[in-house]
Amino acid sequence: MTADRDAPEHIAWEGKWIIAKQRGRWEYVSRARSIRAAVILAVEDGHVLLVEQYRVPLGKPCIELPAGLIGDDDSAADEDPLAAAGRELEEETGYRAAVLEDAGEYHSSPGMVSESFTLVLAKGLTKIGRGGGVGGEDITPHRMPLDRLEQFVADARQAGKAIDVKLLLLLGAGLLRGE
Repeated sequence: MTADRDAPEHIAWEGKWIIAKQRGRWEYVSRARSIRAAVILAVEDGHVLLVEQYRVPLGKPCIELPAGLIGDDDSAADEDPLAAAGRELEEETGYRAAVLEDAGEYHSSPGMVSESFTLVLAKGLTKIGRGGGVGGEDITPHRMPLDRLEQFVADARQAGKAIDVKLLLLLGAGLLRGE
């Protein structure tokens, strides 16, 4: 493994948003221009905010936590992760958070993607709009009771929808208890 770690990195292909790379035997993808992501965990009053969005790489809709890119606009390359999270939460779900807290940096698929995301906790939620995203994103927001989440996910999966791995943040406790 040391040979891979010490091997030079080669760019195989570069697009506007992603870069395919190789280092030793490893092939992986990274975000272009140091773009990162913010994922928002908005749980309040026994409910969680989720979004449903068609994902081209999967070829089907996916149930996810609200999320978005940080600094994806050339004029906002140094955008603050909390500001980006607040903007994305409003755009996707129609809710504004009174408090946004940085819960750390995480990596979702480290064997294939170098991308990390900042997990942001959103509190003090106020409905200010309908959500749905911007520019044709066609996002469906869901305010889901936590006690119905497991069934909602099972029903979505049965309907052929994808489930983002980050939902394990919410489902994990039940899975560990054998529920």
